[in-house]
Amino acid sequence: MGGAPLVTLLTDFGIRDTYVAEMKAAMLAVEPTIHFVDITHEVTPGDVAGARYFLERIWWRFPEKTVHLVVVDPGVGTERRAIAISHAGHGFVAPDNGVLGAVLDGADAVELTIPEDASPTFHGRDVFAPAAARLAAGTPLTALGTPCVDVVRPVVSRVRHDDDVVIGHVLHVDQFGNLVTDLPVPDRTDIVLHVGGRDVTPIRRTFGDVAFGELVAYVGSAGTIEVAVRDGSAARMLGLGRGAEVRVMPREP
Repeated sequence: MGGAPLVTLLTDFGIRDTYVAEMKAAMLAVEPTIHFVDITHEVTPGDVAGARYFLERIWWRFPEKTVHLVVVDPGVGTERRAIAISHAGHGFVAPDNGVLGAVLDGADAVELTIPEDASPTFHGRDVFAPAAARLAAGTPLTALGTPCVDVVRPVVSRVRHDDDVVIGHVLHVDQFGNLVTDLPVPDRTDIVLHVGGRDVTPIRRTFGDVAFGELVAYVGSAGTIEVAVRDGSAARMLGLGRGAEVRVMPREP
């Protein structure tokens, strides 16, 4: 690929319709050498928090100068702003609805101008895509819009401590029904993971360390604790979804 501009795409558009292709066409009209990586287009429609999870998990794995285009925009056509930011050598273009999450910390941001002929229901194609292409092609961030300092920041649950108990939450349920939490790797082995009214112990290495149909807790590929059912769905077994509380506590003697 050499030095060709790189743009990632993260949307809730799905792949049945032409929306993703229309955004790519709009970007190629600005910069024909762009290479694209589709992170996913299967975000639940309007699920800003879900898109934020995907973005925060992966953006930093791409090389510097990558531009990340995120379009999960239930407020499209309203007074919500369109923004572009620069953070840690990467560019980001998205609606100002909190979808950019932690990458907003310490970032420079500008508010994009909405062209008069932009479709009020498809800013992904008519606003965000051209801005992402220009940013990827080397246009300075400051040339894309006016400075913006009061960007929308999401309110998120944080891991907290209650004496010896660490309390976290399910961040994501993947397509296998695995519960991905925000709990860090415990610094001790004599612990119990309490989730959905069940105790799971110890922390295992992988799914095959338990019998078929059993719950298993392990350190997932994102570096946090996850809960699964071998050859099954933890979300279905426990009846839990995103936001569910998960606790790590010392094992009783």
